[in-house]
Amino acid sequence: MKAPAKILEISGRMLLVWGVLALISCPACSRPEDSSETPGRPAAAGPPCYGDTLITGSIGEPSNLIPILASDSSSHEVAGLIYNGLVKYDKDLKLVGDLAESFEVSKSGLVITFHLRKGVRWHDGQPFTAADVLFTYKTMIDPRTPTAYAEDFLQVERAEATDPYTFRVTYKKPFAPALASWGISVLPGHLLEGRDIMKSPLVRHPIGTGPFIFKEWKAGEKVVLAYNPDYFEGRPYIDRFIYRIIPDSATMFMELKAGGIDNMGLSPLQYARQTEYRKFKENFNKYRYPAFAYTYLGFNLEDEKFRDRRVRQAISYAIDRGEIIEGVLLGLGQEATGPYKPGTWAYNPNIRQYPYDPVKARELLQEAGWRDADGDGILDKGGIPFRFTIITNQGNDIRARTAEIIQRRLKEVGINVNIRIIEWAAFIKEFIEKKAFEATLLGWTISQDPDIYDVWHSSKTRPGELNFISYRNTEVDALLEKGRRTFDQGERRKIYWRIQEILAEEVPYVFLYVPDALPVVQARFQGIEPAAAGITYNLIKWYVPKTEQRYKIVTVDR
Repeated sequence: MKAPAKILEISGRMLLVWGVLALISCPACSRPEDSSETPGRPAAAGPPCYGDTLITGSIGEPSNLIPILASDSSSHEVAGLIYNGLVKYDKDLKLVGDLAESFEVSKSGLVITFHLRKGVRWHDGQPFTAADVLFTYKTMIDPRTPTAYAEDFLQVERAEATDPYTFRVTYKKPFAPALASWGISVLPGHLLEGRDIMKSPLVRHPIGTGPFIFKEWKAGEKVVLAYNPDYFEGRPYIDRFIYRIIPDSATMFMELKAGGIDNMGLSPLQYARQTEYRKFKENFNKYRYPAFAYTYLGFNLEDEKFRDRRVRQAISYAIDRGEIIEGVLLGLGQEATGPYKPGTWAYNPNIRQYPYDPVKARELLQEAGWRDADGDGILDKGGIPFRFTIITNQGNDIRARTAEIIQRRLKEVGINVNIRIIEWAAFIKEFIEKKAFEATLLGWTISQDPDIYDVWHSSKTRPGELNFISYRNTEVDALLEKGRRTFDQGERRKIYWRIQEILAEEVPYVFLYVPDALPVVQARFQGIEPAAAGITYNLIKWYVPKTEQRYKIVTVDR
């Protein structure tokens, strides 16, 4: 979700993104006490040193490496290593400066002044200044920019670069997510100003200020990054970061064991049953913590079949979430009841629940006019049988198996479900963004801030925006607007609790589960320190002892 569900982003990106799979980490992965680690090989002796390559595996290929134009986790995962925002979340999930050396928020909360780092350079050698931040702001609010993240910046009344290293924004009204919104990637104005951003070479050859420099993108194969020798937080110890695209989790796991990749997000089956042997433990370290993410069954609410909420409630009753968590996640997850992670301050534990109850499901369907008039076992209404298709993305076995369980359970109450698995890029561009689906099994990564305006507000239902199920509710709209206008956490809690009550009644999504993040890393990598932010927040500090390095140091051309 708003980074929602933000991903392997050491910069703590603050955008809602579609999750491809269980990722190496979530930058919001829960409290430290929630984290656990399967002990692997002990850390090697010796100080940190430079060299070697970290090869990560992902089933999804980035769509666009100008991050404000992308909504998928793969794009943000890579771009998060290339770009910086003005602020980021630290290991304890507190907002700290990133490209901003410091910042001040006025007592009213309406004015934020950022004091930028001096001496930072773009990867092409040009200096970073407040003009780049002002350009990024103007790009975000430009109606010609096809971004799903403009809303936060439309709240700004005035933006000023008061000098080359001071950037100030003034808001029209109190805006609670204001500071966090400046975690958005800052773009190089000198390369984009006056040009069509959609046709920019930066789409595939990005130039940022981050710890890694873009080197190569082979479509369908890999993206290669090299260390930034001048990175303002210090040169990363790892020389290269290679993002390999492997569209099948089982194949990726084989690559991991064969040494073709160094880390990935394990499936529950891989974590619980296929890695608990001596040789694997000697060569890899596993981690586990509740992800800031959830998986859901979303209905296209413009489809006539799903307009009656009794139908959606019936489907929710007909699905056994416990069966999915135990059978598919092997217990490595928990039930989701709304768009927030259980245990966080915005989570409402007292909303309407939908325990597995097929009898109640049939009653609701009957009330909505669905009956088996011809005795074929499938409900019908007006002579039309109740059939629909669930689409989900290729390469995610968990979602595919979840869909199969849902298919079986819905058949038991008289609904015939087809499942269609679609390649990731086509899935997003041809079906989700165009609303060309009946129901979809998908996931959000969740932001630290509870603002969920972009996903649920009725103004965000245009093609390409994040409310692609076309949910509209005037009370939720008003609450979402109110929730952004106060800094009082108690008041915000009341607002977001009420939103969860409404969503629980209306069931625009069937919220299914909050998975555990299950990253695994080859044991030669040292310096990994699990924290509330996951494990990749300090990626630039990861290193491999000289005696264990596998790849030669790469000289970076500037």
